[in-house]
Amino acid sequence: MTEHIENRLRSFYFSCMATNGDLELLEKSCQVRLVEKDHKVESSISDYFEESIFREANQMAQHYMTFYCLERSARNIIVGKLEAIHGGGWWGEKVPPNIQTSASQNMQRELDAGVTPRSESEIDYTTFGELGEIVKANWADFGDIFKSTKAFTKIMTNLNVLRGPIAHCSPLSDDEVLRLKLTVKDWIRLQST
Repeated sequence: MTEHIENRLRSFYFSCMATNGDLELLEKSCQVRLVEKDHKVESSISDYFEESIFREANQMAQHYMTFYCLERSARNIIVGKLEAIHGGGWWGEKVPPNIQTSASQNMQRELDAGVTPRSESEIDYTTFGELGEIVKANWADFGDIFKSTKAFTKIMTNLNVLRGPIAHCSPLSDDEVLRLKLTVKDWIRLQST
């Protein structure tokens, strides 16, 4: 699949997610059900928590999904590009040493905790901010995808700030929901121009 088609599909997917979020807001304000939901999860989880917390979690779930897709997509772009250009040893050759160390420590922390490892790939143990640093450290390889270093840095910074409340279970205000939607559109546009 060509990069152009992938970018269009990614843009379409994020537009659908945004539309779904708008439908849910409309449902809430008009107190009418427009989208059928899976009630099995609601009935099991909602029995244990306050209704207000459950409703808030339900609203925040769409933003988590947006960010999950965004972060996984960024990881795929990085791996695909660096592996295509530098081969299988790209991690040791192209990732800044401090990020390699951080990923190794995160991998060891999971191993020591005795939990199922999230991945065998080091990139999955990096933070969102570190993903941006990997791209900037290898800008010559990514300049054909992300057309402007300044725009890339600005968008990544905005996304990293917006990620905080989502990752740490705090509700987003209406302004920040709008900012997230616009910043995701900026991210897609940056790759499409």
